[in-house]
Formats: sequence, C-alpha cells, structure tokens
Amino acid sequence: MELLYKILFYISGFIIVWAMVGYPVSLKFIGTLLKNRRLNKDYNLQPTVTVMVVAHNEEKVILEKLNNIIDLDYPGNKIEFLIASDNSTDKTNKIVKQFIKEHQNMNIRLFEVKARKGKTNAQNEAQKTVTTEYLVMTDANSIMDKNSVKELMASFTSKDIAYVSGRLSIINQASSDVSNAEASYWDSDLAIREIEGRIQTITAGNGALYACRTRDYYDFDPIQCHDSAMPPLYALQGKRAIANHDAVAYEKAGEVIEDEFGRKVRMNRIILKHILPDVRILNVFKYRWFSYFYFGHRTCRYLLWISHLLLFLTNSLLLVNSWFYVIVFAGQLLFYLLALVRILTKSNNKYLTLVYYYCVTILAQWVGVYKILTGKAKPFWEKAESTR
Repeated sequence: MELLYKILFYISGFIIVWAMVGYPVSLKFIGTLLKNRRLNKDYNLQPTVTVMVVAHNEEKVILEKLNNIIDLDYPGNKIEFLIASDNSTDKTNKIVKQFIKEHQNMNIRLFEVKARKGKTNAQNEAQKTVTTEYLVMTDANSIMDKNSVKELMASFTSKDIAYVSGRLSIINQASSDVSNAEASYWDSDLAIREIEGRIQTITAGNGALYACRTRDYYDFDPIQCHDSAMPPLYALQGKRAIANHDAVAYEKAGEVIEDEFGRKVRMNRIILKHILPDVRILNVFKYRWFSYFYFGHRTCRYLLWISHLLLFLTNSLLLVNSWFYVIVFAGQLLFYLLALVRILTKSNNKYLTLVYYYCVTILAQWVGVYKILTGKAKPFWEKAESTR
C-alpha cells in the first residue's frame, strides 16, 4: 500500500505543480523559441457578419449593449445584429423591440426563444436564422471595442482558422479584492492563450467575444458552452482556434466572492467530460502542440479538485517515512490555514486573497463535480448581479 500512496502522492503533486507553474513557464520558454510564429492579419477581409447577443432578463444592460454594437466600426451593408432572447420575462424584449423601431435603418433582429434552455441552446436556435458568412458572438454585459469586429475578421487569413477569440478586459479590477484576483488570473491566462494560438491553436476561448464561420458552427449539447467546447472541436478537425487580443470586450468581474464562486461552479458544470473530452487528443503525432497544450492547460487544471485531496490524504499516510513528507504536509496545512485566516479576518492582503481565491476555485470544482454526479448540473443559471 505504501507504494500506491507514493505513486498517488507524486502524480497528484505533479498535476498541481504542472498546472499552476510548470506549464505556464514551459509555454513562455516555447513561445520565446518560436517567436517567429506571429498572428497574421488582413484588414481587407471584410465579409458579411452577424453579431449575436444572447440575453436572459438583461433589462439593466441591454440598452447599453444595443447602443454599443450599432456603433461598431464595420461597413454597414455587411453587418447585421441578432438579439437571441432566452425566454426573457422582464423588459428585455420590450426594450429591444423599441430600439429596433427607433433604428429602422439598422439591420437588427430579435429572436425569441420560447423555452429557457440556456445560452448554448439559444445560440443553436438563433444561428439557424443567420445568412451571413461569419458569426460574432458576445454577451449582453460585455461592451465591445469599436474595432473589435474588424479585428476578428482580419484574423481569418487562412481556411484552417475556424475560430477567433477576442480579449476580455476586466474594467473593475480595483473595485474589490475578488475582482482584482479574477483580473490577475485573466491576465496570466491570456498570456498563455496568445502563445498557444500563435504556435498552433488555443484550448479555450471566452464568451465575451469570439467569432467563427457560419458554416463551421456546430450545435453543441445545451449543457456545454462554446468557450470550452469549440476550440477542441476545431482542433480535432484539423483546424485552428486562435486569439486576437486586439479585439477587445470590456466586462465587470464579480465583486463579491458569492458571485465569483457561482460563476466558477457554472464553468465546472461539465468538468468531468472536459478532463479528456476525446481520447484522440492524446495522439501527439497527429495533433502536435495541441496535445501538449490541452494536457497542461486543461486536463491538469480540471484535475486539481481530486489532486489536492489525494495529495493531502496520501501525504498524511506517508508522514512517518521522512522529513520531506512532514514538510510538504505542513506546507499544505499552512496554505489552507492562510485561506481560513483570510475568511476570518477579511484582510485585503493580496497574498492572502490569492490563496483564498485559489481555494475557492478548487471548491467550485468540487461543487461542479457534485452537481454532475447528482444530476443537478443545468445549462442555465442566474446571472451575477455585481457584474451588471
């Protein structure tokens, strides 16, 4: 049994260290070696585009979003706007209809989804009405930079590029320690995605702003989300998903831990499937860098919940073996104690906050797994009010 404990201990430790330190450092090194691989753009590419906004009860932000998208810098005869209302029961539809009436010179449509089944289902239904060459998708609470559509379209410079993700910029980083921690996480993750996309393909996008060819759109199960499902799908098809971080969308992060925790639980509603969504990913000879990217950036991160538990349990069973195990166990206890101190003292110390934020992230994974196993995972959710 001792050998089994050691195997589990070292595997769990490797997964944690590789996910949080090893992979980002290795990718930065690889990016330096392959710095000649750059994102190509062609601003002469201006195909027809539909900007789709999915909304459920977004009366607080939908008018601002509507004014934002009609002000985008893109040829008016080549852009359409589609609001997919996911069975909204507040004033969202009324506001959109009034806006359409007041802007009859703009090509704006409202698609009303009759039964609420979540964002992905709304996208699936609304996409079937799209006739333009490309589809840009964005959230109701995300404000798009004026040049964002132009930037996304300029990135489709070859037929193998099927997906382009923009950059999510957090605008309320200084509002609270929670939003600051989330912004710090995004900054580091965006740096990783930039290198992945430049070398071959990214492993995930973000729902605030992304684009694909209409003919490449795929009807995913409503429980899934495009952020984590689209890039791997295209990679397995031999296509590329890339990031153009000059295409920017601005959004608020959750300012209270309850909102951010709820968001992370929603993100993990299909975590077990995402650990290894398709065994073909392991074929490094065929999928090359993507296999490496997915293992480090996704598989290891999606295993953090179980890795931390196994590391702690096996470490406690190996304490009598050597001082090494005692030191590692003490380090784990100290780490979790620091998170507890942050909870009890509500300190604004940035290091305590980062430890606390990380622990909340791991707990959210556990809740996500619990909901999957108990059949409580659902394709829709209540929005975080502090992000509106």
